[in-house]
Amino acid sequence: MIEKPLTPEDVDFVTTLHGEERISFVVLLQPRGDQADVLLRAIDDVAMGELKEAVREAEEPEGDEARETAQIGLEYSLRALRDAGSEAIGQVIEDHPLDKLTTVVEEAGADEVIVLTAPHYVEEFFHRDWASRARHKVGVPVLKLFAHSE
Repeated sequence: MIEKPLTPEDVDFVTTLHGEERISFVVLLQPRGDQADVLLRAIDDVAMGELKEAVREAEEPEGDEARETAQIGLEYSLRALRDAGSEAIGQVIEDHPLDKLTTVVEEAGADEVIVLTAPHYVEEFFHRDWASRARHKVGVPVLKLFAHSE
C-alpha cells in the first residue's frame, strides 16, 4: 500500500528486501488527499520541520483530480517495479482501503503486506496509521516502511 509514486530508492528497497528471491507485487495506491485531513497532514509536516509544506497542504489535490494524479503515479510505480524485474499489478483505491487490502491479501495468497508511506506522526502515535490498522485485519505480517522523498 502506497500513497504516492515510488521513487527509484523505494523500488530498489522493496525489490531487494528478500535478497535474490523473485517477488511479485499487488500495489494499492490511495490518493493522499483522500487519506487524512488537511490539519493532520500539516501537523506531520511541522513535526518534520517542513513548514513550507504545511502551508501548502490545502493545495493537495482531492476528489477527481487526486484520482487522476494517483492513476498516473500508480502506472509509473508499476512500470518501475517491472523494470526492476518484478511482477507488478495494482489499482487506485478510493473507499475502504483496509477492506480492499484484506481482499487482495486473500485473493493473491500474499505472504506479507508492505505499507510504504511518509511518516504520519499523529496517526502513528494513536495507532491509526495504515500499518497499525492493517496488522489487526489482514492476517499476514505487515511491514511499515517510510517512503523516500523525491
